[in-house]
Amino acid sequence: MADGGEGTAAALLAALGGEWRSASVSDPLDREVEACYALLPDGRVVVEAAEAIGLARLGPGERDPLGASSRGLGELIVSALDAGATGLVVGLGDSATVDGGAGLREVLAAVPDDTVVACDVANPLLGTRGAARAFGPQKGASAEQVRRLEQRLAADAALAPFADLPGAGAAGGLGAALASLGAELVLGAALVAEAIGLRSRLEEAALAVTGEGTVDMASREGKVTGHVAALCAELDVRCVVFGGRVEAELSGAETVALSGDPGRAAADLEELGERLGREL
Repeated sequence: MADGGEGTAAALLAALGGEWRSASVSDPLDREVEACYALLPDGRVVVEAAEAIGLARLGPGERDPLGASSRGLGELIVSALDAGATGLVVGLGDSATVDGGAGLREVLAAVPDDTVVACDVANPLLGTRGAARAFGPQKGASAEQVRRLEQRLAADAALAPFADLPGAGAAGGLGAALASLGAELVLGAALVAEAIGLRSRLEEAALAVTGEGTVDMASREGKVTGHVAALCAELDVRCVVFGGRVEAELSGAETVALSGDPGRAAADLEELGERLGREL
């Protein structure tokens, strides 16, 4: 599964077939990197913000939420379209940026009519659950920087008509930016779930296990864990949600907090798997 963040292209490629392509683009700090995207059999491409401008592109001490640019995602989209893509799916999540797509819009003036944006959250652009205040701290922003980021996003007139759309705040405001260019915003978890036939798989299942690094309020707002838990509750399938940290439990699921130690991640999952296997 995936929800628009890292792994979305791989999930759709595994479900639908296709091949990997790559292009040279800018990372969040304007350094040249090689970024991959998926070419599906029907000619659509799947491009991830995480691949071009993700937090994983930055080393220790490099997070710069005020200066990080989304330009590299725009370059990756342009490259895919120039290569002959007949449709576009853009995955939003796990970005290092909070620029409201300002960098992306430097190189991309519009998107094809059928462009779908798979958002990893349903958050709006502004406010308590918006791009700056809800996610800025995860990207290294101090309280003062969060205030400045919020002001910058609120002052961007091009984003204002789209600020309240579910997903507008995804990937530092890239949801609103792509909506302003003509794209349709959808919940990424729902898009991937449909592609892999998750509902039909769950109908035959005794147990579903899903997890992420931190289970929190955002998990209920479009993340994989929340979507899987909700679908399991609807189908009356037992669901176990695990997290390295658990800050909020998901209704209708059993929530398990692991040790929180990245060095123990593999061992934690083996122990959880053994316990669940004994219970079945």
